[in-house]
Amino acid sequence: MGERWSLLIIRHALFRGVTRFGDFQRSLGVARNILAARLDRFVEEGLMERRPVAAARGPYHDYVLTDMGRELLPVVVALTHWGDRWAAPGDPPVVFRHADCGGAVHQQAVCQDCGQPVAIHAVQAHPTAHEPSFRRPT
Repeated sequence: MGERWSLLIIRHALFRGVTRFGDFQRSLGVARNILAARLDRFVEEGLMERRPVAAARGPYHDYVLTDMGRELLPVVVALTHWGDRWAAPGDPPVVFRHADCGGAVHQQAVCQDCGQPVAIHAVQAHPTAHEPSFRRPT
Protein backbone atom coordinates (compact mmCIF):
# COMPACT_ATOMS: atom_id res chain seq x y z
CA MET A 1 0.00 0.00 0.00
CA GLY A 2 3.01 2.28 0.21
CA GLU A 3 2.98 3.03 -3.50
CA ARG A 4 1.22 6.06 -5.00
CA TRP A 5 -1.22 4.30 -7.32
CA SER A 6 -2.24 1.68 -4.78
CA LEU A 7 -4.15 4.03 -2.49
CA LEU A 8 -5.78 5.78 -5.44
CA ILE A 9 -6.98 2.47 -6.89
CA ILE A 10 -8.35 1.36 -3.52
CA ARG A 11 -9.99 4.76 -3.00
CA HIS A 12 -11.74 4.53 -6.38
CA ALA A 13 -12.94 1.02 -5.56
CA LEU A 14 -14.17 2.04 -2.09
CA PHE A 15 -15.84 5.34 -2.83
CA ARG A 16 -16.66 5.29 -6.54
CA GLY A 17 -17.49 1.61 -6.87
CA VAL A 18 -15.01 1.15 -9.74
CA THR A 19 -14.45 -2.52 -10.60
CA ARG A 20 -13.43 -2.61 -14.27
CA PHE A 21 -9.86 -2.31 -15.49
CA GLY A 22 -10.77 0.24 -18.17
CA ASP A 23 -12.70 2.39 -15.70
CA PHE A 24 -9.74 2.46 -13.29
CA GLN A 25 -7.42 3.33 -16.18
CA ARG A 26 -9.61 6.14 -17.55
CA SER A 27 -10.47 7.74 -14.21
CA LEU A 28 -6.94 7.61 -12.80
CA GLY A 29 -4.85 8.03 -15.94
CA VAL A 30 -2.49 5.30 -14.74
CA ALA A 31 -0.43 3.37 -17.30
CA ARG A 32 -1.98 0.02 -18.21
CA ASN A 33 1.08 -2.00 -17.15
CA ILE A 34 1.22 -0.34 -13.74
CA LEU A 35 -2.51 -0.81 -13.20
CA ALA A 36 -2.34 -4.46 -14.22
CA ALA A 37 0.54 -5.08 -11.81
CA ARG A 38 -1.27 -3.37 -8.91
CA LEU A 39 -4.56 -5.21 -9.51
CA ASP A 40 -2.73 -8.54 -9.81
CA ARG A 41 -0.95 -7.82 -6.52
CA PHE A 42 -4.21 -6.87 -4.79
CA VAL A 43 -5.69 -10.20 -5.91
CA GLU A 44 -2.59 -12.11 -4.73
CA GLU A 45 -2.67 -10.37 -1.33
CA GLY A 46 -6.41 -10.92 -0.84
CA LEU A 47 -7.51 -7.27 -1.07
CA MET A 48 -9.53 -7.89 -4.26
CA GLU A 49 -11.13 -10.78 -6.08
CA ARG A 50 -11.00 -11.14 -9.84
CA ARG A 51 -14.49 -12.11 -11.06
CA PRO A 52 -15.11 -13.15 -14.66
CA VAL A 53 -17.87 -11.26 -16.45
CA ALA A 54 -19.28 -12.16 -19.86
CA ALA A 55 -19.63 -9.24 -22.23
CA ALA A 56 -20.59 -8.67 -25.86
CA ARG A 57 -16.94 -7.98 -26.71
CA GLY A 58 -15.64 -11.11 -25.01
CA PRO A 59 -14.89 -12.07 -21.41
CA TYR A 60 -13.35 -9.63 -18.97
CA HIS A 61 -12.90 -9.36 -15.22
CA ASP A 62 -14.25 -7.19 -12.47
CA TYR A 63 -11.91 -6.42 -9.58
CA VAL A 64 -14.03 -6.47 -6.44
CA LEU A 65 -12.84 -5.54 -2.97
CA THR A 66 -12.85 -8.33 -0.41
CA ASP A 67 -13.62 -7.78 3.28
CA MET A 68 -9.89 -7.20 3.75
CA GLY A 69 -9.90 -4.52 1.05
CA ARG A 70 -13.05 -2.83 2.36
CA GLU A 71 -11.50 -2.63 5.83
CA LEU A 72 -8.94 -0.22 4.39
CA LEU A 73 -11.64 2.49 4.50
CA PRO A 74 -10.46 4.06 7.78
CA VAL A 75 -6.86 3.95 6.55
CA VAL A 76 -7.76 5.76 3.33
CA VAL A 77 -9.78 8.37 5.23
CA ALA A 78 -6.97 8.96 7.74
CA LEU A 79 -4.23 9.20 5.09
CA THR A 80 -6.37 11.52 2.98
CA HIS A 81 -6.90 13.86 5.91
CA TRP A 82 -3.20 13.74 6.76
CA GLY A 83 -2.30 14.61 3.17
CA ASP A 84 -4.84 17.42 3.07
CA ARG A 85 -3.31 18.94 6.18
CA TRP A 86 0.42 18.37 5.64
CA ALA A 87 1.18 17.52 2.02
CA ALA A 88 -1.28 19.70 0.12
CA PRO A 89 -2.84 22.32 2.40
CA GLY A 90 -5.74 24.32 1.03
CA ASP A 91 -9.05 23.15 -0.31
CA PRO A 92 -9.10 19.34 -0.17
CA PRO A 93 -9.79 17.58 -3.48
CA VAL A 94 -11.96 14.96 -1.72
CA VAL A 95 -14.33 15.33 1.22
CA PHE A 96 -15.84 12.27 2.91
CA ARG A 97 -19.50 12.58 3.95
CA HIS A 98 -21.90 10.32 5.82
CA ALA A 99 -24.43 9.04 3.26
CA ASP A 100 -27.34 9.21 5.74
CA CYS A 101 -26.97 12.75 7.10
CA GLY A 102 -24.29 14.45 4.98
CA GLY A 103 -21.99 15.14 7.92
CA ALA A 104 -18.22 15.14 7.49
CA VAL A 105 -16.48 11.82 8.19
CA HIS A 106 -13.19 11.89 10.11
CA GLN A 107 -10.94 9.13 11.34
CA GLN A 108 -9.92 9.24 14.99
CA ALA A 109 -8.54 6.98 17.71
CA VAL A 110 -11.27 5.91 20.13
CA CYS A 111 -10.92 3.84 23.31
CA GLN A 112 -12.58 0.44 22.95
CA ASP A 113 -13.63 0.40 26.62
CA CYS A 114 -14.90 3.91 27.38
CA GLY A 115 -15.67 5.13 23.85
CA GLN A 116 -13.80 8.41 24.31
CA PRO A 117 -11.53 9.92 21.63
CA VAL A 118 -7.85 9.44 22.54
CA ALA A 119 -5.19 12.08 21.85
CA ILE A 120 -1.86 10.94 20.41
CA HIS A 121 0.01 11.74 23.66
CA ALA A 122 -2.35 9.41 25.57
CA VAL A 123 -1.69 6.32 23.43
CA GLN A 124 0.77 3.74 24.74
CA ALA A 125 2.14 0.79 22.78
CA HIS A 126 2.51 -2.43 24.77
CA PRO A 127 4.48 -5.43 23.51
CA THR A 128 2.71 -8.71 22.92
CA ALA A 129 4.07 -12.24 22.79
CA HIS A 130 4.45 -11.74 19.03
CA GLU A 131 6.84 -8.82 19.44
CA PRO A 132 9.29 -9.63 22.24
CA SER A 133 11.95 -7.19 21.06
CA PHE A 134 9.64 -4.16 21.34
CA ARG A 135 11.19 -1.35 23.34
CA ARG A 136 9.66 1.93 24.33
CA PRO A 137 11.68 4.91 23.08
CA THR A 138 13.60 6.72 25.82
